[in-house]
This record gives sequence, structure tokens and C-alpha cells, in this order.
Amino acid sequence: MEHGVYVVCDGMGGAAAGEIASSLAKDETLRAITERLKSTPLAEAADQAISQANEAIFSRSLQNEKLSGMGTTLVILVAEDRRAWIFNVGDSRCYRLRKQHLEQITLDHSLVEEQVRMGRMTSAEALRSPLRNVITRALGTQSIVTPDVFELEAEPGDLFLLCSDGLTRELPDPTIEHLLSADFSLDQLCANLINAANRAGGQDNITCLLVRAA
Repeated sequence: MEHGVYVVCDGMGGAAAGEIASSLAKDETLRAITERLKSTPLAEAADQAISQANEAIFSRSLQNEKLSGMGTTLVILVAEDRRAWIFNVGDSRCYRLRKQHLEQITLDHSLVEEQVRMGRMTSAEALRSPLRNVITRALGTQSIVTPDVFELEAEPGDLFLLCSDGLTRELPDPTIEHLLSADFSLDQLCANLINAANRAGGQDNITCLLVRAA
């Protein structure tokens, strides 16, 4: 895997506000990382860029009453040689497929998933819960945000999936694993995931991005 930065955002707070928040997050993050790379290590630059993007969204929401409370989820993969860092805020996810085995790297910042991790709710109950849309952490809704960070060693052939919850709400992990294990181009694999999620219900925006380690 060569040097690179890959971002998926999923806006919230109404259609227009969510689109503004996700666009700001993407643009500010990529711009800030590019600027900071001249003097800052990649992972540190990404962490600082997320804080800068959060401040930009939060400030914009205070300036316009119609945008009050807007925010976005964020999942970023930054790669340098064989090292990869995953940053996430919210319930957009990163998975790694290695030798046809799918592993979820990130942890959702959502009310039901946190209840599941604490043993207060089963995964089946979480799927049926009316609170499954409640996010406990998002970019831009507070003046400060702390992303989770995961550092990995990538192996040749590793396939990383960054996706919004529009995909994972419709497709269980075994289905995602099966679809990603097929011998298709990355573009076709993405299309297959989106088509399958739409056939399964397609209740939300579906975004996915694939990165393969060479």
C-alpha cells in the first residue's frame, strides 16, 4: 500500500445540512493533511486535520440557524508503505478482508452498539431497536471531538472497505465478506455491494470505498 489518504463521510442534520457537513469534513480534512504533511508525520497530520475539520463544521453551524446541530460521521484510512492508520467518528466503518476473512476494524459510536459492547443488549435486539439511529459521537456537533485510532500492518492483498451505515444496515458481515471475496475489479466490487444493499432495502445513502494493499 502506497502513501495515500482515503475518506468516507455520512452527513446528518437534514439533507442540506448533512451534505454541507460531509462536504466540509472531506474538503477540510484532505486540505489540512496536505498542508501539514510538509512538517508533520502522516498519522499526526490526519489527527490534527480531523480536529480542524470539526472546528470548521461546528463554527459554520453556529453562523447559520438552519444548519444548527449539523454533523457527519467520518472514517479515514491513511497509509504509508505497509503501515495504515484508521480514524473514525460515528458509525461509518472500516473493514479489512484478509485471505477471504472479513474483520471489522472500527467500533461504532452509536447508542445501541455501545449497549451491545457493555452486554446490555444483544446484536439481534440492536437491529430491531428504535434507537439504532442515535449516534453518540459525530464530527461538528461539539467544539471538540476525539476520533478512535487504529494502527495496522498491511499485507499484500489486504482489502480495506470504508463505508457508511447505509451499507452495513442492509448487509450482514457474512454477505459483505462473500461479495468482497469475488474476483472482480475494485469498481465492480463496490457496485456489487451497493446493488446488494439496495436490493435488501436501500433505506439510506450508501457509500463505499475500497483500497487494496499491493
